[in-house]
Amino acid sequence: MSWLQRITPPGVQRMFDKRDTPENLWVKCPVSGEMVFNKDLEAGLHVTPAGHHMRIGPALRFKYTFDGAWKEVPLPEVAKDPLKFRDDKPYTARISAARKKTGREDAMAIGVGSVQGVETTILVQDFAFMGGSLGMGAGEGFLKACETAVEKRTPLVCFTAAGGARMQEGALSLMQMPRTTLGVEMLREAGLPYIVVLTDPTTGGVTASYAMLGDVHLAEPGALIGFAGPRVIEQTIREKLPEGFQRSEYLQEKGMVDKVVHRKDLPRTLGNILRVLMKRQSGSVAKAAPETETAE
Repeated sequence: MSWLQRITPPGVQRMFDKRDTPENLWVKCPVSGEMVFNKDLEAGLHVTPAGHHMRIGPALRFKYTFDGAWKEVPLPEVAKDPLKFRDDKPYTARISAARKKTGREDAMAIGVGSVQGVETTILVQDFAFMGGSLGMGAGEGFLKACETAVEKRTPLVCFTAAGGARMQEGALSLMQMPRTTLGVEMLREAGLPYIVVLTDPTTGGVTASYAMLGDVHLAEPGALIGFAGPRVIEQTIREKLPEGFQRSEYLQEKGMVDKVVHRKDLPRTLGNILRVLMKRQSGSVAKAAPETETAE
């Protein structure tokens, strides 16, 4: 205790005590460096004034995309730590930490609801869960989403966000690439649309499998999309890459992405596409207050 504190009456000290403030009150835009008030960021669907689309998790993605209420579909259970993998900490510890951080079992989340009046199954990949890495849990989640779409006769919309395969599961992770491809074939055989929305970042084995197998490919502005990262490519070919290489707008120019869509316009754009592919008539859709339910 300092001499000033010793001579200051307790009542006066309490008046000047440091008050706790939320750490997430302000968010820094990665593009402009501008500090954005959290409430303003939420009102703008987590898009900064500079136009940068922040990464968001399944709960917000469902809220921003569905018309109103939706039902979440539980993920299938998979073997825990099948390879008994350990680096500086056990794989089980990493999984537990990711589950505590996100409140989810794995990197996938499935929701069923209405998008602009069209009943739709939506699969969201959560980058906050171990970088959205593709492991057995995520692979089973993708197949579950495909099965749900076929069962309910709905289109499937997949929001991708991943750093690639999950190294802690080795070859078992790589096996999910052909398995998810079989899920896409399941939708094709059922005559159901499969729409992919590429978000930041979509890389590695995810890009090499289900992320590029959609009937239509949309992307959020500025999203990094590719297999290997740009720094790895530059170091390999020893050349400077073009401006905006592997970003949404660059890939649209080269024909790999059909359309780059702002987050606020995604529901309307998806609705228009789904109505055409499902041969539905356009109608007015009232936006109800979002709420979630858990499927039995």
